[in-house]
Amino acid sequence: MGVGDLKWNQPEQLEDLLCELVGWDSRTGTMGEIEFSTRMLKKLLELHYFQENSSHIHFHDAGKGRNAVTALYRSGVTNKTIVLISHFDTVHTEEFGAGLEDFAFQPRQLTEELKNRMAELPEDAQEDLASNEYLFGRGTMDMKMGLALHLHLLERATVEKWPINLLLLTVPDEEVNSSGMRAAVKELVELREFYGLEYELFLNGEPSFSQKPQDPNYYIYSGTIGKIMPSALFYGRETHAGEPLSGMTSHYMASYLTRAMEFNADFVEEAYGERTPLPVCLQQLDLKEDYSTQTSHHCAALYNVFVMRQNADGIMKIFKDTAVRAMADCEKDYKAVCEREGVEPIGDINVLEYRELLAYANDKIGKGEVQEILEGVMADDTLDERKMSMLISDRLLLHCQELTPAVVLFYAPPYYPAINSSDNELVQEKIALAQKVLQDEFQVEAKQVHYFNGISDLSYVNYDAADSGWQSYQHNTPVWGETYSIPFKEMQQLQAPVLNIGPFGKDAHKLTERLHKKSAFIQTPHVLEKVIESIFVPIKA
Repeated sequence: MGVGDLKWNQPEQLEDLLCELVGWDSRTGTMGEIEFSTRMLKKLLELHYFQENSSHIHFHDAGKGRNAVTALYRSGVTNKTIVLISHFDTVHTEEFGAGLEDFAFQPRQLTEELKNRMAELPEDAQEDLASNEYLFGRGTMDMKMGLALHLHLLERATVEKWPINLLLLTVPDEEVNSSGMRAAVKELVELREFYGLEYELFLNGEPSFSQKPQDPNYYIYSGTIGKIMPSALFYGRETHAGEPLSGMTSHYMASYLTRAMEFNADFVEEAYGERTPLPVCLQQLDLKEDYSTQTSHHCAALYNVFVMRQNADGIMKIFKDTAVRAMADCEKDYKAVCEREGVEPIGDINVLEYRELLAYANDKIGKGEVQEILEGVMADDTLDERKMSMLISDRLLLHCQELTPAVVLFYAPPYYPAINSSDNELVQEKIALAQKVLQDEFQVEAKQVHYFNGISDLSYVNYDAADSGWQSYQHNTPVWGETYSIPFKEMQQLQAPVLNIGPFGKDAHKLTERLHKKSAFIQTPHVLEKVIESIFVPIKA
């Protein structure tokens, strides 16, 4: 077979491949996500190399019937290996509405249908649609094209017998909890040992995301931003609404911490001239189930914090300091009201980490009963890991009411550690090469971003081998080791730099999600080929 016989090489072939992959509806949590791995197996077996080496394709259990897929091209002349990382799940499509949802996974048809609804679209989307330079559809940008590009590279390598190994890894559930990538980490370690591989580079294919609205720039990423979710259970004292000062509502307590957390500059980091977004509250939930004139004594809040160099231990320290100050203000204002009304205050507010509550409960009611409480909450499959974390803290505090009023600080999943390879010589060389190719051959200026701002699965490789701050996350995550865990020790064994080169697109997770066709089908494939060739040519020499 020669280059002319390749299946996924020409722009038209790549567009056909993308449309096929997008057509495999794989929204997170659906049957399509479960079935995608089997479809991917069949697609890989279209390549002669994998027909002869089907044992190089592996499924890796990611829970709930889903599987991550790896496919190894082994050159036989070197152990040097590039890992190609992508995810195949997409977000849901409710925003398309009844009239368009049937077209969400048919890029060509959707693009034509949108031309009949031009006036309904934002002005920039109208311009791109009229230009015929974009392909619209759920997953076109985020990130089925990244997977298509990796399949293209895999085919080229197997046919042309590239003197380097390529390990394709595509995973489910990146969009919610990254269950696929977290499951795949241990498998990457095992595959490395089994085949004697040496990982040189983790190359992701997430698209170029805008840094701000209407951003036209193309970006290459040498790292990925981290995200962590410090959370709090607020447990006051219930009372009748007619006697409000006989208790303390959880919402009164929560208002002080939420105000202290939102836009709090203490959490902001700067690195390489880039800055993390300010923290915000993602959810506040009243745990009182029914309406009555009894006040709500328990609620919970989840706060989003982005990180660059901070670990879980450092974030918890800042979070606890913030909570202690916020509850001091709450107490001060509450006591002033009590004094004004001639009422005796109910007591001071305790601030404690989940690990402290767990230890206290184990001593008071015994580890066996504590375990029963945890298992009882986690047995409810209608709950996600965030609600479970809230309810576990709530149930434990129910048995320790002498600690109330109290705020329990915990971590709720997911956690994406920040990873950065900007100072790595190989990454610097490959970014410079990619920039030169794009400028010289396509007159495209590619800018480097040090932290991918869209959250990515690169968070789970190349973790700092000397860091132990992750243990704070383990000890303060109520569902740790049961329904959620992160393989930190294995992540620390995957010591190779990270790089993200993907196609240009716009409006991920929106009705107007779209992919720039020239970038996707011509420019990015060429750049990726040049980058990988520059790695294996020295090996060959």
